Amino acid sequence: MNPVLLITGGSRGIGAATALLAAQRGHAVAVNYRQDAAAAQQTVLAVERSGGQAVAIQADVSSESDVERMFREVAQQLGPLTALVNNAGILEQQTRVEHLDAARLRRIFETNVIGSFLCAREAVRCMSTRRGGQGGAIVNVSSRAAVLGSAGEYVDYAASKGAIDTLTVGLAHEVAGEGIRVNGVRPGLITTEMHASGGEAGRVARLSAGVPLGRGGEPEEVARAILWLLSDEASYTTGAILDVSGGR
Repeated sequence: MNPVLLITGGSRGIGAATALLAAQRGHAVAVNYRQDAAAAQQTVLAVERSGGQAVAIQADVSSESDVERMFREVAQQLGPLTALVNNAGILEQQTRVEHLDAARLRRIFETNVIGSFLCAREAVRCMSTRRGGQGGAIVNVSSRAAVLGSAGEYVDYAASKGAIDTLTVGLAHEVAGEGIRVNGVRPGLITTEMHASGGEAGRVARLSAGVPLGRGGEPEEVARAILWLLSDEASYTTGAILDVSGGR
């Protein structure tokens, strides 16, 4: 039986690239999406064209009932979960902290932080040997923004990713004796649609001169790091956060 991987926010960008690479390496993949069913189905079709197995599952990760249903559907459609990539995340229009309001902060933290915690909780319940599971791996997708702060752009998003770094380390220590490894990746300037969500589709081009490697990254480059952390090649790695940022 193929290992079973759930990728939240798997319909585009890093999530979609991870789904395709994971399937090529033998995983059955559950592609989670919140609202863009067409994009999720395109990811599933790409996986199937490459000879892999995938299903699309709608769920809003900020909703506890949605998350619980999603994990049930993964088990029903693909079998016992062996890995989770906590990738779903949002940001909003670039602005300064002095212009933030509580509603925006709630939106950011409910998806990026609460959603990641809820999905990690359910993954542990599925995989922990203490609860009868077979073990597994979790990779949390953070951001170099957690370190750099994103001043003048989205400090709220950066702070939410700082929380993901803390989740990664704390959960890794908590479940290390239960057959579960927990690691993170911190992508830097990656060419995805997310920058348009912040109001600047050309952000990578504007900032790439400040990257030591001299360019923005591609989603596939982050996907390769995620798949390494999920693999047996990383069997002695837990609580680690890998920067995939061109040195920035």
